[in-house]
Amino acid sequence: MGITFALLAGLLMSVQGVFNTRVMESSSMWSANIWIQLSALIVTIIIWLAFDTKNIFSVFSVSNKLYLLGGVIGAFITFTVIKSIGKLGPAEATMLILIAQVTVAYAIEFFALFGTDKGTFEISKLIGLIIMIAGIIIFKK
Repeated sequence: MGITFALLAGLLMSVQGVFNTRVMESSSMWSANIWIQLSALIVTIIIWLAFDTKNIFSVFSVSNKLYLLGGVIGAFITFTVIKSIGKLGPAEATMLILIAQVTVAYAIEFFALFGTDKGTFEISKLIGLIIMIAGIIIFKK
């Protein structure tokens, strides 16, 4: 199921990035971001009311309050995805986003940041990242 959800996330993120970019083209960056975040909030509230049994304020029991900034980060993710797709196109922007995600995710694991289990350095992961970068270079030609 993890693989299925990861593939679905990638599919949805690619489509969402293009949709968000098109919304921004007919309004403004921050108007688009407001609509995007507001519509996500509405859908989330509906799903929460239908399926979740926890109190909404239980999120404040998180061990590190820094983690509550995920939504703030989400607003800037929307901004940077829209800008990158607008300037580079969906394919190139997504490839660069993926390289940044993989690099930072591996660093988070390697240094055991944010409560994750400590990962080990593996040359195969470094080679994989280099191959991804080479793929972008080949893709651009």
